[in-house]
Amino acid sequence: MPDTPHGGTPAEADLPPLPGRFWQMVGPGAVLVGLSIGAGELIVWPRLTAKFGAVMTWAAMLGVFIQFWLNLEIGRYTLATGQSVYAGFARLGRAWPIVFLLLNVVSWIVPGWARTCGGALKVLLVGPDGWGSPTAWTAITFLGVAAVLFGPRSAYRSMEITVEVLVVVITLGLLAIALFVADAGTWSALAAGAVNIGYKPAEMPAYELFSAIVFAGAGGTANIFFCFYVRDKGWGMGGLVPAVVGPRRGGAEKQADVAFRIRPSEENRVRWRAWMRQMTLDQAAFFWFLNSFTILLFVVGALAVLHKQGIVPEQEMLVLQEASILESALGATGKYLFLLVGLATLFSTQLTLLDGVARSCADILHTGFAWARRTPTGVWYARIAIAWMVIGVGLTYLYESIPPILFLLNAGFFGGIAMAVYAPLTLLINLRQLPAPFRPSKLRIAIMVAISAFYVVFAATASVMVLQRLW
Repeated sequence: MPDTPHGGTPAEADLPPLPGRFWQMVGPGAVLVGLSIGAGELIVWPRLTAKFGAVMTWAAMLGVFIQFWLNLEIGRYTLATGQSVYAGFARLGRAWPIVFLLLNVVSWIVPGWARTCGGALKVLLVGPDGWGSPTAWTAITFLGVAAVLFGPRSAYRSMEITVEVLVVVITLGLLAIALFVADAGTWSALAAGAVNIGYKPAEMPAYELFSAIVFAGAGGTANIFFCFYVRDKGWGMGGLVPAVVGPRRGGAEKQADVAFRIRPSEENRVRWRAWMRQMTLDQAAFFWFLNSFTILLFVVGALAVLHKQGIVPEQEMLVLQEASILESALGATGKYLFLLVGLATLFSTQLTLLDGVARSCADILHTGFAWARRTPTGVWYARIAIAWMVIGVGLTYLYESIPPILFLLNAGFFGGIAMAVYAPLTLLINLRQLPAPFRPSKLRIAIMVAISAFYVVFAATASVMVLQRLW
């Protein structure tokens, strides 16, 4: 493996053995699915379903399936080195840290997810006409995020427990709603849309489909957050890195600029296969299956409730309108159950996005810039997280003044551009920087080449269409 960007040499060490059984080691996949069951599942895909029906369910399934394989290669690098893939990208050239800082900022700086979360909380607690502006309720949700991230001693463990509880609430709530509102025709339409591969309504722009596919799953730079969860859970060589703690409380933290190299031996190869099996099962059970299951339940709800009545709500009103329709069908229980599911979904997204962006930017700064290493990673994390919350509240206040271009080129679009950049780079660092026994197989290489080509072609096509639309 090449030297780290600032000249350090990875320390050769034995790969730690798998310390427990599968269910004792779960966590990273569950946290990532808490992010994945987010605005795309709650707003983007239900709104598309309300407008077009379930004819594009195949695209949602495709988005999750593609990201499953992408996540495994992102996790591979961290299992083998204890570092994030951002550190690997930095070794490819000095420009890459700057590129990924920009991609994280433009993808997530406009906090539509936080504003919608605040709106759902307001309706749930005081009603749509109750106290408080969107800015005030957005600030309240950010305070909740701050309490999770900066209160407990272990930032990762606190987030893991919170997200796992939210995922249980979301899944059970959605299942209950789907069983009440869906009939045989609804399930039949869903199945038909799942196999209607390649279909796109003529009036739907390619860039809109691109954003929707990206939103099915984590999407954008959010998939890279998985490498932090792998490291913080202590998987693979991440087990040799000191545990992260809440930055307000002090103590040991993950050293982003420390790298390891697995010592070549038969025992380490056996351990490696065990770790890869653990990670693959974790991603298959949580990210692929659970994410696919929940997005289908969201589509079923929108198909049975919104599409059937010809209602296509505005994006930020979808939660409230669908809850109101459910109230007419199921009474107050249906209304508040959907509001609770919506709030859990949006808060889970808000929490994991803020944490992931702060981790990403702090990690990029530490591994890519010598001047940034004079400040501990945890301090950068805290500064970035706090700044992101303050800016998010400010942008919510200025919501009506934000140029429409920022919403046309939304998080899904920029996220897709990011994936077109880092998908091939992830394959490159795994082939170039990992010892031969721990590199991807020929089959995995072929899959990653296909995924990279998909995102590159789609990103180029969508970019041309957006430019034509602007001109």
